Amino acid sequence: MGKIAIQLYSVRDHTSKDFLGTLKKLGDMGYEAVQFAGFFDTPADELKKVMDESGLVAAGSHMPFDSLTGEQLESSLDYNRTIGNDLIICPILPDELRTDESAYYRAALELNEIGRKCKEAGFTFAYHNHDMEFFDLGNGKRGFDILFEETDKEYVKMELDCYWITHAGYEPIQTIDAYHDQVVSLHIKDMTVEDGKKRSIEIGKGTLDIASLWQKGEETGVNWYVIEQEQFDGDPLESAKVNVTELKNVIKNEVTK
Repeated sequence: MGKIAIQLYSVRDHTSKDFLGTLKKLGDMGYEAVQFAGFFDTPADELKKVMDESGLVAAGSHMPFDSLTGEQLESSLDYNRTIGNDLIICPILPDELRTDESAYYRAALELNEIGRKCKEAGFTFAYHNHDMEFFDLGNGKRGFDILFEETDKEYVKMELDCYWITHAGYEPIQTIDAYHDQVVSLHIKDMTVEDGKKRSIEIGKGTLDIASLWQKGEETGVNWYVIEQEQFDGDPLESAKVNVTELKNVIKNEVTK
C-alpha cells in the first residue's frame, strides 16, 4: 500500500519560520512522510536526525531545475542521499523550456539526461505537472505528451498532480491508466469553484473523487499519496491536520468495503 505524505509547500508559511519544528508537528499529526520544497540551509545530517525523531521518511524532494544540471546535480544528490531520499522531482520547467513545441522537445532531452544520471546514482527521477503542460501547442500536441513520449520511461517517472490535470480539463484516472508503469507518486488535493475560479481546498470539501484516485493508485502500485494545498481560509497547519485525517478516513472506508 502506498504511503501518505505532505508536500511541504503546503505549510510554507510555517517552514520558512521554523523548518524543523514544523516537521515535528507534522509527525505528531500522523503523517508518515514529507516531500521537500527547499531545505532552508539546514545541514543534511541535522535534518535527518529530526526526521528520525519525528517518525518521518522522505517522499521525494522537489528540486529546482538549475539544481539538477551541471555540477549542482552531484551536490543535490549527495544531500538527498544523506537524508534518506531516493526520489528526485523536477517541480516545474524554466520558462524558456515551455514556451512552444520545440521548447518542450528540448526539455525532454534535458529531463532524460537528468533521469539517466539519477538512475545511475541509485535515484528515481520524476516530473511533476501543473496545468500548463496540457495546453494545446498546436496540431493537438500538448507539452505533457512530448515530455513523456520523448523520454525513456526507465529514466523519467511521473508525479501526477491530480488537481492540476483536473484544473486543465483532463481526467487523472485516464492518465494514470495510460502511463501506469511510470506513475510513482500522486499529488492529492481537492478542488472547489468560488466566484467562477477553481481553487484548492481541504480533502472532502471539494469535487475530486479522492476514493477513486486512491483505488487507481493502488491498482497501479503508486508509492506515495502526497497531500498538497495551495489556498487556505485559515492556518495551513490546521488544514494539514484535516487533510491527513480525511485521506486516512477515505482509505479506511475503501479497505473495509
